[in-house]
Amino acid sequence: MCARFTLILTPNGYALVYDFDTAFVSEVMVPRYNVAPTQNVAVVSNPETRRVQWMRWGLIPSWAKDPAIGNKMINARGETLAEKPSFRSAFQKRRCLILADGFYEWQKNPGGRSIPYYFTLKDHAPFVFAGLWESWISPAGQPLQTCTIITCPPNDLVAPIHDRMPVILDRKAADNWIGLTPMVQLQSLLSAYPANQMQRVQVGSEVNNPAVESPDLILPEQTLF
Repeated sequence: MCARFTLILTPNGYALVYDFDTAFVSEVMVPRYNVAPTQNVAVVSNPETRRVQWMRWGLIPSWAKDPAIGNKMINARGETLAEKPSFRSAFQKRRCLILADGFYEWQKNPGGRSIPYYFTLKDHAPFVFAGLWESWISPAGQPLQTCTIITCPPNDLVAPIHDRMPVILDRKAADNWIGLTPMVQLQSLLSAYPANQMQRVQVGSEVNNPAVESPDLILPEQTLF
């Protein structure tokens, strides 16, 4: 699963690589080294405006009675999107792109201690996760837009650390994901990003705490001491 990621690069980077309209978030988009579930994340859902907006991470289906369900729906398995009631409608009509530039995964060891690793592209370029979004209306009539990150089986770089990874989309795949692509072609977009274009580094356990926010979180563990 993908339960933590980074959003460090400036909005201009996403505007250049993906042609996003970042005007709405530019003044308030600060570097974030430990983005966690239930926090607001930067999302593009409209293929025409390509405008970046904020949504809460943790999808709440429109029919949900209790918004707490979103705490458990931070990820969606790409292989079963068309089957799961919680994701089927969003897969058909409400696909989105979630801005990021790195993500964390934890390797479980026999001793019980999980070791965090930080993954980025080799050139440290910005990227987007494939996502789904929903609009949930509270009992008071207030709308809340939420999203989830789609995962897939891992590539060779991630596999030794975790059995899932987030779906990363390049510019062409991103355009197809939020565009009018036929449903039968969407599934082919949900595959692992090439391992030879990514890198990983072991980082310190401070990232385990979602309340910690620091550039030190992405430093290789041995440089912290």
